[in-house]
Amino acid sequence: MTTLDYEKVSRYWSTADASILGPYMMDGFGFPAGAGRFRFRAECKIADRLIHVADRDGCVLDLGCGIGFWTEYFAGRFSRVVAVEASRPLYEALKLRSTPYPNVELMHGDVKQFQPADRYDVVFLGGMLMYLNDQDVISLLENLIPALQPRGVILCRETTIRKETTTRQGDYQAVYRSVAHYERIFAGCELSVRNVKINTPYVALQMGCELVKKWKGIMPPPLHCLPVVGRLAYWGLRLGYPWITRVPMALGLAYPELTNHFFVLHSDSHPITDGVARTQVA
Repeated sequence: MTTLDYEKVSRYWSTADASILGPYMMDGFGFPAGAGRFRFRAECKIADRLIHVADRDGCVLDLGCGIGFWTEYFAGRFSRVVAVEASRPLYEALKLRSTPYPNVELMHGDVKQFQPADRYDVVFLGGMLMYLNDQDVISLLENLIPALQPRGVILCRETTIRKETTTRQGDYQAVYRSVAHYERIFAGCELSVRNVKINTPYVALQMGCELVKKWKGIMPPPLHCLPVVGRLAYWGLRLGYPWITRVPMALGLAYPELTNHFFVLHSDSHPITDGVARTQVA
């Protein structure tokens, strides 16, 4: 498997647009900013269900937190949040967003060099593992496991691909792993996968991204009309959500190419005593 060039990864994020669309990789499709807000709110509902039993008096670690939407979400629900971000423009936006929350501690630094100083009830990795090679994913997880509270969980939200693994090269680099690939990595770190849930708001918006890409490939640039086409694509998907995400599967189509999943992980060194079984939602 091709490995990532971390210099290029860092260079890309050092100039990233600090907007809700930028970190979601939804820039350049003509979507309104409301598309990012819609996706985030819908993802929060999924996260609420996945971590509803976590101790709200505890501490959350938000690694690779971007501009801080998830940090803000956790700050309103938990006693403490530690947020870590390496990109300077995203970190500056994070500082502004976190100003109203005295329970948020900010750190500017590379997550690969992060050393836990607390015990965490939730560790959130929101689209960060895709920017690490396999061995560095393993090293990071093994570094985090001892810092989990006995009932603590790692919540990952990662872009996935249906089969095998693909490494995107060029100025923007990322690793798109299958669910099975991630599960093998987690098992190798002695992490139990307690829950896997497909991220339907991501899938809906990714359908729009791939649709607009096809449009741009067919039409000459003067006829792209992205502000119009992007808004039409977004509102069509928004009005049809969530059932529209089931249409490709019903037709036997592998569409969109990229998907996204939430993974709830528990350390094997902390036995589960609450009778919660592993659940996978397609």
